[in-house]
Amino acid sequence: MSAHPPRDTKRIASSSIQRQRSADDDLPSALSAAMPVLMPLLALVLMLGSALVLSAMFPDVRASLNTALLGQKAFWYLTRASAFVSYGLLWWSMALGLTITNRMARAWPGGPTVSDLHEYASILGLIFGAIHALSLLGDHYIGYSLTQILVPFASTDYQPLWVGLGQISFYLMISVTLSFYVRRLIGGRAWRTVHYVSFGIFALALAHGIWSGSDSGTAWAQWAYAASGLSLVALTFYRIQVRRRLAELAW
Repeated sequence: MSAHPPRDTKRIASSSIQRQRSADDDLPSALSAAMPVLMPLLALVLMLGSALVLSAMFPDVRASLNTALLGQKAFWYLTRASAFVSYGLLWWSMALGLTITNRMARAWPGGPTVSDLHEYASILGLIFGAIHALSLLGDHYIGYSLTQILVPFASTDYQPLWVGLGQISFYLMISVTLSFYVRRLIGGRAWRTVHYVSFGIFALALAHGIWSGSDSGTAWAQWAYAASGLSLVALTFYRIQVRRRLAELAW
C-alpha cells in the first residue's frame, strides 16, 4: 500500500481545483457562444407560448390567430410584424450602445451585461429583418422575386426608393453585426468607426418604415417612430455632453 507524500497530495489537490475552475469557466464561455442561437429560439418559444395561452383563454383571439396564421394574408401579417420587431430591436441595440458608458448602466446591470445585450439585440434584429424580407416571397399581392428582395432598387412595383433604402440598411446592419466578431482583428478604433454606421442604418430603416410601411398612417406607428427617433437623438446628445465633460476634466 502506497501513500502520496504531502507535497504530491497538495499538488494533486491544487490540480483538481484548477480543473474544477477551468470547468466552471468553460460553462459561461459555452453559453456565451451559444447565446446567438438560444436567443432567437427563446423568443420563438415565448411567442408561440403566448399565442397558445391567448387562444386558450379567448376564443375570439383564437379565431383571429387562425385567420392570421393560416389565411391568405398570413405572409403579409408576418412581414408587417417582423418589420416592427426588427426595427424595435435595432432601436434597442442602439439605445444600449449609447448607454454602455452611462453610470447607471455600469451600476446595473453592469457594463459587460449591457454590451452583451447590445450585441444580442443586434443579432436578433438582423434575424427578424431577414424574416421580414424573405416572408414577402409568400405574399402574392405584389409578387416579389428573390432577386428583387436581395438586390436594392431591383423592384419598381412599389415604392422603389424607400424599399431600396431599407435593403441597403439591412446589408449595412450585417456588416455592423459581424464587426462584433472581428474587433480584435480590426482594432478598437476601426470597430468604433464601423459602429458609427449604425446611425445611418437607423435613419434608413426609419425612412423605409415611414414611407413604405403599410401601417405608417396609423397613430400607434407614428408614435412608435417619433418616440424611437427622438429618444435616440436625446441619448446621442447626452453621450456627446458626457464625453465633452470628461475631455474638459482631462484637460
